[in-house]
Amino acid sequence: MSGLRIVRLANFVTPASGGLRTALRELGRGYLAAGHDPVLVVPGERARDELAEQGRVITLPGVVLPGTGGYRVLADRRRVRRILEDLAPDRIEVSDRTTLRWTGEWARRARVPSVMVSHETADGVLRTWGLPEAVAAGAADRLNRRTGWAFSRIVCTTEWAEREFVRIGARNVVRAPLGVDLAQCRPGRRSTVLRARHARGARVLLLMCSRLSVEKRPGLALDALAALRHAGVRAALVVAGDGPLAGSLERRAAAERLPVEFLGHVADRETLADLQAAADICLAPGPAETFGLSALEALACGTPVVCSASSALPEVIGDAGLAAGSTGGEFATAVRELLARPERDRRADARARAELFGWDASVAAFLAAHEAPVVRPGTGRTTPGVIV
Repeated sequence: MSGLRIVRLANFVTPASGGLRTALRELGRGYLAAGHDPVLVVPGERARDELAEQGRVITLPGVVLPGTGGYRVLADRRRVRRILEDLAPDRIEVSDRTTLRWTGEWARRARVPSVMVSHETADGVLRTWGLPEAVAAGAADRLNRRTGWAFSRIVCTTEWAEREFVRIGARNVVRAPLGVDLAQCRPGRRSTVLRARHARGARVLLLMCSRLSVEKRPGLALDALAALRHAGVRAALVVAGDGPLAGSLERRAAAERLPVEFLGHVADRETLADLQAAADICLAPGPAETFGLSALEALACGTPVVCSASSALPEVIGDAGLAAGSTGGEFATAVRELLARPERDRRADARARAELFGWDASVAAFLAAHEAPVVRPGTGRTTPGVIV
């Protein structure tokens, strides 16, 4: 039996992307190891066709979305359609339910089984952009009905993410969790020297790894830091991430004299894992997260997490952290409650929770959604063609 060519399409991927980029890489590596032929198509500044650890990666020139900090989309449908026709996929997997939903309709006409991966909830994102809850839910339901019709299957990474499709009666939804690299992200990376360097005399070191954009609510981390310091807790915050709100957050921290260190995008994964292990608490304020890979990486490093109660993260972190409301005071209270637990216990609990989420199980669940069995481990890689 030969492997299947699984063509994966994604938008909103940049060199500074976080969880989505990680998921695409790890799933591609898993598909390749299982004997399949993964091909990833993403937008970029210029056309490229290359081999990577996740298989073949085709980059097409993409349009920059204003105000998003560099996100690009595959706007040239004719070119994308030609690429799909040339690749002749056995399966397609799409990580964008908005601008790429039409590819599900293409797959239906071409009789190619298709999967859409729900990396965010539509109503959650719409609410973070200011739409009233009822309006956001109605718009999300309309979008999700069209998505459910266009694709053979919808993959949701958590039960929380699945709810908006259950609400409309979708019958083609399956669940497949994401994973974490348990070898790279480990408690043994914890360094008291690195912690002291970033804490700069503070008793508590907080870390937020997040894109600095509206839907991630990064300002809530600064609210929590201010509330902690007002309560007499000598805390400092390190922010690993970049985005359109970076400048305003830096100006606010300076104006309020908050001890915040902005690192920008941390590209080196080893460096990021060291930071995650050095921190005492990781903050994940995004209210519409459907999984939260950076939070899971922190747990794997032994660092507990305080997350937004309105996201899927409470389902992911379990007892290895706490969920908080939408104010800085509520996040600060959760931080103090976690700190009241013995350090050895809270860090052991964090690691134990992360060990439930290996990438092997995630890859197996995604391949099951594609009805793609393991055919021959250790297959070779395909050769790049010519992008037209």
